Amino acid sequence: MRNIAIIAKRELRSYFATPLAYIFIVIFLALTGAFAFFIGGFFTREQATLMSFFMYHPWLYLMLIPAIAMRLWAEERKTGTIEILMTLPVSTVEAVLGKYLAAWAFSGIALALTFPIWITVNFLGNPDNGVIIASYLGSFFMAGAFLAIGSCISAMTKNQVIAFIVAATVCFLFTMSGLDLVLNFFRGWAPEVVVRTIASMSFLTHFSAVMKGVIDLRDLIFFSSLIAFWLFASIIVIDLKKAS
Repeated sequence: MRNIAIIAKRELRSYFATPLAYIFIVIFLALTGAFAFFIGGFFTREQATLMSFFMYHPWLYLMLIPAIAMRLWAEERKTGTIEILMTLPVSTVEAVLGKYLAAWAFSGIALALTFPIWITVNFLGNPDNGVIIASYLGSFFMAGAFLAIGSCISAMTKNQVIAFIVAATVCFLFTMSGLDLVLNFFRGWAPEVVVRTIASMSFLTHFSAVMKGVIDLRDLIFFSSLIAFWLFASIIVIDLKKAS
């Protein structure tokens, strides 16, 4: 745990050592505000709710989270610092968890900085803050799942652009898998169990349930399992790269 904490602190500090972190946070806050108040029709709804704020999070994460994840390992491999990291008295598991937790914490900071929107809604009306808290929690776990996918993809390549494109594509497939547009393609020939399995892998399906204030254990297990699977895959990829 000590090594994981050291790596996480080092990585988190490195985010704020360049202007890119601040640019990312500003863009994220600007987009969330624009989607919530203008595109989402917050004022036309005349309801004290953040539904229009959270409903666009999966689509924002499709672009922004892979942008964070693409540098996790691709940059290390390109600059050769991964060899230095792996010669330190840390295991691959500790390195993967440390770097991942730093990226997740950075995403959490960006998400937490949207609290003025929450305050605004409470000033304008009487929202169900329990639903809002549940939605924030679900959004945080969804960001963690996006990041875990991006971490694994980043470990596969030295090119950050390729890591970004592939990670965004994989996350897009997970996001879209629950829509009828996708499911109708499989319903014509695939068994029903396959269709249900594909639908159950959708970020939208699980996050939509959380946005209603229903924290189902199945949704938490889904996001947690996805994070664990892709981090485990990251460890395997990095070990294979070390062996080669």
